Amino acid sequence: MISWPNLVSQLFNGLALGALLALISSGLTIIYGTLGVLNLAHGAMFMIGGYAGFVAYQYTESFILAVIAGSLFVMLLGVVMERVIIRHFYHRPHEDQLLVTFGLGICFVELVRLIFSSQSQLVPPPALFQGITNLGFMFYPTYRLAVVGIVAVALGALFIILYRTRLGMIVRAGIEDSVMVDSLGINVYRVFMVVFGIGAMAAGFAGIVNAPVVSLTPGIGDDILVQTFVVVVIGGVGSFPGAILGGLIAGEIISVTSMFNPGYAYVMLFAAMTLVLVVRPHGLLGTKGRE
Repeated sequence: MISWPNLVSQLFNGLALGALLALISSGLTIIYGTLGVLNLAHGAMFMIGGYAGFVAYQYTESFILAVIAGSLFVMLLGVVMERVIIRHFYHRPHEDQLLVTFGLGICFVELVRLIFSSQSQLVPPPALFQGITNLGFMFYPTYRLAVVGIVAVALGALFIILYRTRLGMIVRAGIEDSVMVDSLGINVYRVFMVVFGIGAMAAGFAGIVNAPVVSLTPGIGDDILVQTFVVVVIGGVGSFPGAILGGLIAGEIISVTSMFNPGYAYVMLFAAMTLVLVVRPHGLLGTKGRE
């Protein structure tokens, strides 16, 4: 029998998961919206962020430094990927982009497996957020509550970058019409490099923030990649607010459905995506853009 505290607990779980999906999806939707690249290595970026933070934590025993190190490492990796490989695929068919990013994702996963093995790794939450919190009507893990706040701050920082800076203006203009941006004399390839780095950093940040919730394994990015693409479709490709809305919807669908039957969590998620595509083919907050 479903109890009220159990339902509320699952809603909180969905909020935490949805916030993480929103952050990861925001990076993916910015990359695709601006560059037109379908990055199937995005889940691997999430996984690498967790492992990079894990290594940093082993040396520093500081969760904050682990988050910073993991995020910066993945951002640097994203910049190198863009400059060395992705840049050569901007004007290639989407099939080529899918294949090269899918291959990169496999290489990253197997490299991590070679270094760390398939054994799961644990990153403890910071001392401030350990234990449980009494919410009055139920007890709930403190760190899961903190995740919502941490991700909200990260999304706020991304919002400021996208909507309050010159770089953000260029990125949003590039989503609408990259040819026009190029004709204005702006070095679009430099912008593309920065955008890819920021998108990768968002995934890496989410990876280390999520590490105390779910133990790290080389394949942890696979499921999150599927969920992230669904979030992007629901919210709308290239829409930052859509990524946030889609992430929260997906998180609640997965969490609440799992309370009744975990086997149907993905079924309901894809059913919701199908419904959105039927009613609004460009997503809830998306507009007709890059073809």
